[in-house]
Amino acid sequence: MVEKRLGALPVAAEFLRRLDIAGIVDKLCPGGASAYLTHGQVVEALVANRLTSPAPLVRVGDWARTWAVEEVFGIEPDLLNDDRLARALDAIAPELDRIAGTVGARAITEFGIDVSRLHWDMTSMSVHGAYPIEDQDEQYPVIGYGHPKDRRVDLKQVQTGLAVSADGGIPVHARVLGGSTAEVSQVAGAMKDLQGMAGEQKFLMVADSKLVSYANVTALLSAGVDFIAPVPAAQVKDEVYAALDRAQAQAVDWIPERDTGKPAGERETYRVLEDVHTLAGPRRRDPVHRVRRVLVHSTAVAAGQRRAREKRLARAREEMDKLASAAGGRHYKTREKTAARAQAIATKRRVTACLRWTITTDEHDTPALAWHFDQDVLNAEAAVDGWYALLTSIPTDQAGPAQILIHYKGQNTVERRYHDFKGPLAVAPVFVQHNRRVAALIQIICLALLIFCLIERQVRRALGPEQTMTGLYPDNRRVRPTGRMIFYHLSELTLRIGNVTDPPTIQITRGVQLHLLDLLDTDITQTRWPQT
Repeated sequence: MVEKRLGALPVAAEFLRRLDIAGIVDKLCPGGASAYLTHGQVVEALVANRLTSPAPLVRVGDWARTWAVEEVFGIEPDLLNDDRLARALDAIAPELDRIAGTVGARAITEFGIDVSRLHWDMTSMSVHGAYPIEDQDEQYPVIGYGHPKDRRVDLKQVQTGLAVSADGGIPVHARVLGGSTAEVSQVAGAMKDLQGMAGEQKFLMVADSKLVSYANVTALLSAGVDFIAPVPAAQVKDEVYAALDRAQAQAVDWIPERDTGKPAGERETYRVLEDVHTLAGPRRRDPVHRVRRVLVHSTAVAAGQRRAREKRLARAREEMDKLASAAGGRHYKTREKTAARAQAIATKRRVTACLRWTITTDEHDTPALAWHFDQDVLNAEAAVDGWYALLTSIPTDQAGPAQILIHYKGQNTVERRYHDFKGPLAVAPVFVQHNRRVAALIQIICLALLIFCLIERQVRRALGPEQTMTGLYPDNRRVRPTGRMIFYHLSELTLRIGNVTDPPTIQITRGVQLHLLDLLDTDITQTRWPQT
């Protein structure tokens, strides 16, 4: 009797089949006629590995031996050696965009995904290795230093752009980009890709402040694609916010998910006003764009800014008091040294605007420091707490300012998917030879993320409007199932392989596993059992 991990392999295989990933890859990247495995089969195995037990390429074969890969996918584990995996990565590298676009379009039609609102963002992934520029292929995303989201400035990186549907948070668009690629320059390209996938259907593109440039807004307006994005802070002066009357702003009837169940007085509240934002081009002859601007006040943002200011002031106060006591002493004998230290404190604690000080000297040129915070400046800062602005091209008769804010609040969906991307699918750290293989591997992980999210969406839709269930946590509380919890519970499924008189059996140990399989409408007995 042989026992193997089965986990979510049958579920993954069913979703791979529905997306036709092997068929799409083999059509775009046909392999040799004598190959034991097609490139599409290898890609499916790599996707399944990322979904169940992510492993380095040199360990994928070991994973296939201990998991029921042969029984579910009909692939002999010895065929998944690192040389064969590397050849598959090399083969698909030239076609990554076409593979991603074709699979994304297939997902939209096969699963009926509503793409009328798409949230777009980019993230970075650190890579381990030298990757000298001269050794990289410029036809593929170049690995290099940039502005890493994980703050690992000691490592080079590549980047990924995702467009996630508001319907279920499905990453229907994914592209691998170079490590130093500027996010602002990718908006127009992402828009064109999404247009190709959405076909005749119009969609709303929601993004972060990198969308707001004259070139990007011009491209979106010309293409007739509506957008929502926050205005970069530097483009709205504090005087604009200070002049606003919050009492005149419209209250927004929306409660953040994290505040559900809290008393009304403890919930974050929003108010909105509306005016027009002007964008001028770099040249005088460029037409000026006048776009709707929604001015938003958030009580949670205001409270956060107030706490941050109080913390900065407290630290500056402590350090300035110490400096006042030390002025004229051994370390600060002169006016110049005292002033230099005061300026350093103001810069470090970001209180330059409100910190005031005077330095006097006695007949021995011994300095004395007196200081205070300018209350008028602090009052002016407090007056703009909680305010930020959104730009949109949606006509007023199609969505009021409150609805614009609600649409934008869905942006955390793409941020959650990046958390999944770097978490259970173990995208980071990446260490693969050649930048083309890095790009191919990350695109495979994007395919795994697509399936991960589709499985979550199907379970939630099958649960009905409330989208909650019990049995996922020991205390049996009712929660919305996440992809992580679904895969966690399915991971304990095992397969016992016997002989002709003792056929294979699946070991199901908990009722929640049966419930999830029922919600996924997957018959896990439909596997390719070996003939004995």
